[in-house]
Amino acid sequence: MKHPFALSNTLHPRLAWGVALLFVALWYVLAQAAMNRWFQVNPWSATYPRDLTAHLLLGALLFGMARSLPRFMLATAVLFTSLTLGNALKLSILGAPVTPDDFVAARHLFLLFGGWQFAGAVLMVAAPLVLLGWMIAWNQRRTWIHLGVLGLGVGLLVAFPASLTQVMDARFGHSVWNQPANFQMRGLPIHLLQETARNLSLRETPPTRVEVTAALTSLADVEGRDLLKVARAPDLPRRNLHMIVLESFWDPLALTASELSADPLDPEFRSLWTAAGHSHALAPVFGGYTANTEFEVLCGFPVTRDNVFFEGGLRRDAPCLPRHLAEAGYRTFASHPNSAPFWNRVNAYRRIGFETYWSDRDFVLDDMNREFLSDASLYRQVLERLEPTLRQSQPVFNYVLTYFGHLDYPLNERRPATITAAQGHDMVAAYANTLYYKSRELMAFLRELRRRDPDGLIVLFGDHLPFLGPNFGGYTESGLLASQRSDFTDRMFRTLVETPLVVIDGRRGPVAVGDLSFYQLPARLLALLGDQRPSIMELALRPPRTAHLRPLPGLSLMIEGDSVSTCRGAELAPGETETSHAGACRASSDWLQAVERLKADLFSGAQHALLDLHAPQIEFREAALTPRAKPRD
Repeated sequence: MKHPFALSNTLHPRLAWGVALLFVALWYVLAQAAMNRWFQVNPWSATYPRDLTAHLLLGALLFGMARSLPRFMLATAVLFTSLTLGNALKLSILGAPVTPDDFVAARHLFLLFGGWQFAGAVLMVAAPLVLLGWMIAWNQRRTWIHLGVLGLGVGLLVAFPASLTQVMDARFGHSVWNQPANFQMRGLPIHLLQETARNLSLRETPPTRVEVTAALTSLADVEGRDLLKVARAPDLPRRNLHMIVLESFWDPLALTASELSADPLDPEFRSLWTAAGHSHALAPVFGGYTANTEFEVLCGFPVTRDNVFFEGGLRRDAPCLPRHLAEAGYRTFASHPNSAPFWNRVNAYRRIGFETYWSDRDFVLDDMNREFLSDASLYRQVLERLEPTLRQSQPVFNYVLTYFGHLDYPLNERRPATITAAQGHDMVAAYANTLYYKSRELMAFLRELRRRDPDGLIVLFGDHLPFLGPNFGGYTESGLLASQRSDFTDRMFRTLVETPLVVIDGRRGPVAVGDLSFYQLPARLLALLGDQRPSIMELALRPPRTAHLRPLPGLSLMIEGDSVSTCRGAELAPGETETSHAGACRASSDWLQAVERLKADLFSGAQHALLDLHAPQIEFREAALTPRAKPRD
């Protein structure tokens, strides 16, 4: 009787297994060489044996269910390559490895890309699944035995995630602040299993009323205050608020090694930013995940995990900035010329109180930089839509999230390149030319907006730093960042999150607000509007013992003026001693724990913190304009 795995009628069963595992080993060697050459992304050399072993075990499990050796080779190669390539791309672009949350968010790849990029994204996700189904011998008993073993493993993982996490952390290591090192010390299969167990173990029940009261008390030092009870006051704000979120907007003159031929930023913007005291916003993300910046500037709570909060953390209607202003009689508009459901924005915007959401189908796509609508066209169309409302007495919250300026910084024929960079700095040159037009289109819009609404409060900022090359390339040549997160100094972490921030207080002009973490911005804006009503945006406004605390996944930056230090959990920064600022870090950790508890209660729990707040429901509607096809390359 011939073995069902036989490559031919004469191949011995043991030889078939040997060939299958040899194929996995050969693939592994070639894959690591390719990742090192093209992405400079690999596990540590000491990790290779365990990583190869994990791949071989996974390969053996798959071969045990395979119809034939050729089918196994094809399906396994595509599956392993897709996972390895996806991990390398995320590490090189965002500086973090693949996590279980990325599989939930993978569907957004189909909304983000066009043309060959869209086809590639579909292929990376669909091909492994299709080929696995084609490979598996569904009518064989051995297949169901292997699936039973796999199911038992999944069941144990779900039943005992905390125990598994503890064992794996002790065996393979874990860094709370250095996720790239976690991948490097484990390898990809072990990393994914370990982080899946961690995610499952961190799923907590919503906080109780007692826990919420304790958190409020620890933040306010006042027992049982009605902090969040909103009452209508006679001095409600009446000025319009315009918030412009600028895709990847940053100051590239710091890239000295790129030798830019001219300053990309409009001189008028330079003057405006100088008048605003060169204020900076401190973002929770680098290179992407704009939705986390949005959550902070709209709801006033920090994002502390490496996933998109709009996706799974925002499950309840909440009195964020749009709903808070709507309670005072504001019309609330959100504009973003991207696909409406990207990062779950349709649901997220509705839950935080936006009345109207204009997405790509609601704009005339008349000035495209490949798939990105130009800022000039976006601003013009937003003003046209707001014009009737601006003429009325009802105030407006006008929230605009731009799309032009997104990676990989394409320009159309109307926007020829005007700035050059040093040889080998092509992506920096592309970004600089994009910023050249982006800053000028912004200033043209500001001139018109201030003319039409001279008393309006205007705030604008970059959502995060731009991606300029794999492993922080573009920044490393100028000494701004290191190629590995483990080599970052405290100052580098601050550089990683700083973007320009400009606040224009109506006829007073630009005001210096200093450097603010994004979650601190909503309360400051309400103060400038003269809105003294209590709000949830006050809760995280004042961290302890430091002017600013910028929490990031696994660590926090404590910022005092120009100085910065880091709290990295139980780990010490280079040169740090056990007692140097342990007290401040403990206080910051306690504060952050209380804030996280309130965030869980307000956005996914029972909302005990709202006490007797009964805000009226706000009707949410998407603009019902005629849909227009989105052009593709």
